[in-house]
Amino acid sequence: MKQLLQWTIIIPILSWALLFSGLIENSTLFQIVASILLILSVMSAVHHSEIIAERVGEPYGTIILAISITVIEVSIIVSLMLSEGSEAASLARDTVYAATMLILNGIIGLCLLIGSIKHYEQNFSPSSVTIGLVSLISIIVFTLVFPTFTESVHGSYYSTPQLIFASIACLIIYGSFLFAQTKGYRQYFLTNTTNEDESKTHPIEINNKTFYTSL
Repeated sequence: MKQLLQWTIIIPILSWALLFSGLIENSTLFQIVASILLILSVMSAVHHSEIIAERVGEPYGTIILAISITVIEVSIIVSLMLSEGSEAASLARDTVYAATMLILNGIIGLCLLIGSIKHYEQNFSPSSVTIGLVSLISIIVFTLVFPTFTESVHGSYYSTPQLIFASIACLIIYGSFLFAQTKGYRQYFLTNTTNEDESKTHPIEINNKTFYTSL
């Protein structure tokens, strides 16, 4: 654990040092080193998020990981949009679309493949999957599908009132999902048994002593 913590602390420090080093940003060497440090910094941030997620336990650990990944992605998108100017107006939408496709097809597909190789047969909660998919599909439709059919603004864009409505709707949908995950239907997302009767399942307990012992 000490070795992991060392590189996860050193890498962000090196990134800040490169930022204030005074090197020419347009140089090839700067871009290569910056790209490597960016990837390693993201990995170190995710590592720290995983430690916090393990300590607080589920389902809050999953929420922390989701927020950390979202903050990282949004930060990168905003920085690119600021550097590219008006030419990058559609960058956020295109990036979210690409990430959605990679998650739904690539990451989930790999999880199913690797899980089937390792466990042959996997159990899951149909209720939690249904809640998650309904929330995800609703947000995707609001953000990626509906703008194609609107006519208030030229192109696949929302007008300002439409954008405000879509933003509020997505926040309500995600808020409802978080309520179901943490309060209303928490038992659907936390199971440590193969019993198909979800009403008889109970949460997985994670404490600090067990977590640090496992490390």
